[in-house]
Amino acid sequence: MPERELDQLFDELEALEATVDEDARERVAAARDAAEDVEDEVASLEDRGAFGNVIHGYDRADIAETFLGSLLFGIPMAVESGTTEVGAFFATHPVFLLGTVAATLAVAHGVLYVADIQDVRVKDPLFGLVPRRFAGVVTVSLGTAVVLLTAWGRIDWDDPAVALGACVAAFFPMAIGAALGDILPGS
Repeated sequence: MPERELDQLFDELEALEATVDEDARERVAAARDAAEDVEDEVASLEDRGAFGNVIHGYDRADIAETFLGSLLFGIPMAVESGTTEVGAFFATHPVFLLGTVAATLAVAHGVLYVADIQDVRVKDPLFGLVPRRFAGVVTVSLGTAVVLLTAWGRIDWDDPAVALGACVAAFFPMAIGAALGDILPGS
């Protein structure tokens, strides 16, 4: 509630207190105390800066933040030769590939909705089930992994199993970066 509206509320409560009987005056005083508590809570929330914001919706700015976070965590994966080695391992161990995908989804969901870094609200989920922010983080980070590793010549799609494995290896940190990049600035 903006400060001007709170000031107006206090003025109205004061005027009301002057016009009512003793019993009603006590109730007005209780309402004023409650309004002061709200004013204190609003002031403490405003002092928190980026942390403690309520985040809802998912728009172009969020997509840009997601992409930036994905790049910040993903560029080291793109220049590290170990990413391709992990891809080769995943090509021969599909259970670990699937486990890494599941872990990536779980960690990204945890960063967004469980870790309580910000108060992230779900608004208009896709198909009534999948939060738009989660879908955006997953899509942007996976797309960034595929495009970055391909464009920088780190993977060769002639061997799709190894290429997919390398993308999944890069997807894990990129999804974490995408989630953090999206929610830390607040929005």
